[in-house]
Amino acid sequence: QVQLVESGGGLVQAGGSLRLSCAASGLTFSTHAMGWFRQAPGNERAFVARITWSGGNTYYADSVKGRFAISRDNAKSTVYLQMNSLKPEDTAVYYCAADRRGSRVYFATESDFDYWGQGTQVTVSS
Repeated sequence: QVQLVESGGGLVQAGGSLRLSCAASGLTFSTHAMGWFRQAPGNERAFVARITWSGGNTYYADSVKGRFAISRDNAKSTVYLQMNSLKPEDTAVYYCAADRRGSRVYFATESDFDYWGQGTQVTVSS
């Protein structure tokens, strides 16, 4: 049974930083691409970032480019999202996702991912 468990969310002031983690189990983590999505109240779930199986390629939504960084540690079966210069509009539930097609880069829709976590809340106050 595949499990993706996010952690690291919380309340932060605008301009601050948070690092999200997603621990994976029940799958061969090192062969999967990993991604982050977010969903703000009243909005659909939106792509944030993804990383290939090796960590060699990343892809970001324009709204977070230059502020967020996705990385992974295959030895720990964990993917991270470092979020800097946070803005109130970054407030959302953040979800981790896994894609069995580990080498794909520019795939950013929900249907491109096979497994999902339960999400972690990030709130940025102004």
